[in-house]
Amino acid sequence: MSATAAGRIDSHQHFWRYTAAKYSWISESMGALQHDFLPDDLQRAFDGTGITGCIAVQACQTIDETEWLLELAARHGFIRGVVGWVPLIDGKVDKALARVTANPKLRGIRHILQDEPDPLYMLRDDFNRGIRALKPLSLVYDILIFERHLPQTIRFVDRHPDQVFVLDHLAKPKVRENKVSPWRENMAELARRPNVYCKISGLVTEADHQAWTEQQLVPYLDTVLEAFGPKRLMFGSDWPVCLLAATYTKWLSIVENVLSRLSESEQKQIWSATAEEAYRLQRS
Repeated sequence: MSATAAGRIDSHQHFWRYTAAKYSWISESMGALQHDFLPDDLQRAFDGTGITGCIAVQACQTIDETEWLLELAARHGFIRGVVGWVPLIDGKVDKALARVTANPKLRGIRHILQDEPDPLYMLRDDFNRGIRALKPLSLVYDILIFERHLPQTIRFVDRHPDQVFVLDHLAKPKVRENKVSPWRENMAELARRPNVYCKISGLVTEADHQAWTEQQLVPYLDTVLEAFGPKRLMFGSDWPVCLLAATYTKWLSIVENVLSRLSESEQKQIWSATAEEAYRLQRS
């Protein structure tokens, strides 16, 4: 195993005990996801990959789920951090944050912006008040959007120049359509903000799940490498959602192939150092 393959971090994965009511976004067409996914399952997926730590990300918009993820993190040392959920638009968001920030493994907050009917939800005054509560607590905000939300995301980020943001899944470009613009141009503009990081994750499920090719994904990966550079990029699997289109090891090998042109230090940055820095992960 090379130096860059040792001590890797998966910056984006999920756990759940599946119920249709709680995880209603898992549709009937996603049968592969309609069962439990727990830490032991993820550790089996890690076998032989060099990954030794992960960040568990919310998949259900409840504080109960956030507390459950934090409980898992307390029992499993390889869960280095948790990105949870709190009601950011609630006037009492400080109380909700106090409920979960006692646990030092809470490293970020996410709201599922991509599913909000209002495409300008992120520009709401109440939502932005909630975002302003994160910086004093050293919490990252994970941005989950579709590529069509990028113009307003740039406006949103500009309201919070001191807040650390992490963009999930390359902003979900239109891979099925092999469409690169205007996603590429908007990503380059967003990347000009030094407080924004980006996860190399979730790309394969934006392609045709049955007919995608590695070559089809490369232009999107090349774009973020150029826009953000290794110091603001981190690897993520989006497991188990990635299983809709690819195995864990297949997605890992695609990223390995693209990163192989980089220096060893640049690869190490993407495999572990960026996630450790952005989320201020405690040493395990």
